[in-house]
Amino acid sequence: MSTELRRLRNYIDGEFRDAADGRTTEVVNPATGEAYATAPLSGQADVGAAMAAAAAAFPAWRDLVPAERQKALLKIADAFEERAEELIAAEVENTGKPIGLTRSEEIPPMVDQIRFFAGAARMLEGRAAGEYMEGLTSMIRREPIGVCAQVAPWNYPMMMAVWKFAPALAAGNTVVLKPSDTTPASTALMADIIGSIVPKGVFNVVCGDRDTGRLMVEHETPAMASITGSVRAGMSVAESASKDLKRVHLELGGKAPVVVFEDTDIPKAVEGISEAGYFNAGQDCTAATRVLVHESIHDEFVSALAKAASEIKTGQPDDEDVMYGPLNNPNQLKQVSGFIERLPAHAKVEAGGHRVGDKGYFYAPTVVSGLKQDDEIIQNEVFGPVITVQSFRDEDQAVEWANGVEYALASSVWTKDHGRAMRMSKRLDFGCVWINTHIPLVAEMPHGGFKKSGYGKDLSGYGFEDYTRIKHVMTSLDA
Repeated sequence: MSTELRRLRNYIDGEFRDAADGRTTEVVNPATGEAYATAPLSGQADVGAAMAAAAAAFPAWRDLVPAERQKALLKIADAFEERAEELIAAEVENTGKPIGLTRSEEIPPMVDQIRFFAGAARMLEGRAAGEYMEGLTSMIRREPIGVCAQVAPWNYPMMMAVWKFAPALAAGNTVVLKPSDTTPASTALMADIIGSIVPKGVFNVVCGDRDTGRLMVEHETPAMASITGSVRAGMSVAESASKDLKRVHLELGGKAPVVVFEDTDIPKAVEGISEAGYFNAGQDCTAATRVLVHESIHDEFVSALAKAASEIKTGQPDDEDVMYGPLNNPNQLKQVSGFIERLPAHAKVEAGGHRVGDKGYFYAPTVVSGLKQDDEIIQNEVFGPVITVQSFRDEDQAVEWANGVEYALASSVWTKDHGRAMRMSKRLDFGCVWINTHIPLVAEMPHGGFKKSGYGKDLSGYGFEDYTRIKHVMTSLDA
């Protein structure tokens, strides 16, 4: 007996709608491998309708005094808290994440981040007005950009949606947001919540695949395109946006180096690194998955890390003992498995290295040692619960290898030597450097990388300013 699938819908101009041509795609729970819903596979007509709604709503939303936009965002934050259990249920169905961790590790920071940007709405700063030419006064205006086309990823569907819509709305922009085709459920619920608070057309959700995202970026209406996703997707967005010079905000892949020096407290480092490497099944651009450890403690560290990995559990969302859930989709399971299957002969799997069970897309916490700098698994993002370990001889080699990848999002240094920590923080070519910790984020500090990890910042006042434009106004004092 088949179970009827739940129907998810687009949210355009204040109402829920099916795709104009009726096309849908199945949405699968990665913890079971079974479909639980259908979502619109949106095309040009749907994208056009959403863009038109956002454009029509923009002037009035832009012209609200910041205090009014702040009130709306604070109401959204309160509503997210009040409906937290609904959001958790949708996100767990989206991703298979542990229920308890979703409740404790995602809802509180999301609500805090919305409230931060609500405050930021009233804190726009610019250069003081002044006379820089005789008889003329100059001043700076910071203004919203316009309609923002935003694409969120599948690893943190709820939180990454917050990182996108909160600063955009706070600054006075309107939004057309597309969730990943594998994780639309929580975003559809967000639309229901946000739509009850902001005027129609201010916040729109269009479901679909990569072609839908391409149509959004290519559309003539958006003044800005923002994406969190793969390097390939980011390059495609940048290329499409360049045709009409849209502003682009890209948060892409990562391959975070974790540099462990000989004076490190090994048990403490292993605990922190394993948590930061395996959280969310390693499906995090900042995950601590590429460890560089000093040769003098290499063997001891690898042994301790492998033991820690063997004690970590993955499993169903309602199991309170699991640290992480499944990989998001069968393609991701194939990708992670492929990296392990293609390991060179000199590599050694110290722990894990295999799928867990035959239901859902679970993969064991894995440790691989004996790797060289040019190995595929060192140079490319695995995006799974796999931690690699390399042995380095001195600080210069550690820096060379840490920087020797195409990504530059996040990194960490583990040492008791303050001077060394400061030197490394200067020399590491990454948008974030943690010292004796890895992965904590706060709303007040920027998150974003260099090189092929993209450009633009999420969170913080810097992230807020990314959603504004600067205008110089000069007036004659003789008029």
